[in-house]
Amino acid sequence: MKNIFVALLVLLSLVAVRVCAQDLSETAKIQYLIASVEALEGGKFIRNGHEYDARAASSHLRLKLKAAGNKVKTAEDFIEFCASRSSITGEPYLIRLADGTTVKSEIFFRNKLKTFATDKPQT
Repeated sequence: MKNIFVALLVLLSLVAVRVCAQDLSETAKIQYLIASVEALEGGKFIRNGHEYDARAASSHLRLKLKAAGNKVKTAEDFIEFCASRSSITGEPYLIRLADGTTVKSEIFFRNKLKTFATDKPQT
């Protein structure tokens, strides 16, 4: 009986570690996405018809992330609930790159998410 109890504790610990690691990985992805906007040189974040610089855009996204609370568990959730459209008007967010190209932020972030593994610094 004691062996079963110990085995159960070990199994629960492994599950908890895996869940925690997954949460940290998703948090890193979300921070990477926000940083990708913050690093835009000459780019503009367009929200409800108004242009914002990279710093204002990243601040807004962090505020929306905080307001979303437990609703955002993954980077995909972040894109869907925080980074794609205005929660007030429903208008899509846009990003105007330095070269003048304008893309929906949802597309920008999904493309950035695909590059997460190759862009992140190796430890």
